[in-house]
Amino acid sequence: MVGRDIGTVVLPDADLKIYLDAVPEERSRRRYQEMVARGQPADYEQVLASLRRRDAYDSGREAAPLRPAEDALILDSTDMTIEQVLERAMALVVDWSRSSLSRLVGQSCSSPDYSTTRTVRPTDYATKRPI
Repeated sequence: MVGRDIGTVVLPDADLKIYLDAVPEERSRRRYQEMVARGQPADYEQVLASLRRRDAYDSGREAAPLRPAEDALILDSTDMTIEQVLERAMALVVDWSRSSLSRLVGQSCSSPDYSTTRTVRPTDYATKRPI
């Protein structure tokens, strides 16, 4: 799920929150390039000014201000391609899921000792939040 207040307002109890960020200049450059690619009139300086106004407004509002949740993992995509961002986000999800599974079964997921592994059944998840 994507949005500026997903981790703090919409899904504050989510088990994993990734806050995707980039410096304003890079976000503006990306938006500018999208507009040009669509054939829309675009001026980089206007795009940057608009983005900064929106960030200031969203960060300063009383209800649901723009900020990462305290328990969010912050992914700075400033110097990354979209492929690198996806790869890093997927790695965060895999690391998180291994860690969660390890806590659930009580052992490391990297080198399991099957002689001590307990069977995890769907009913074991009844008290866990959905992932």
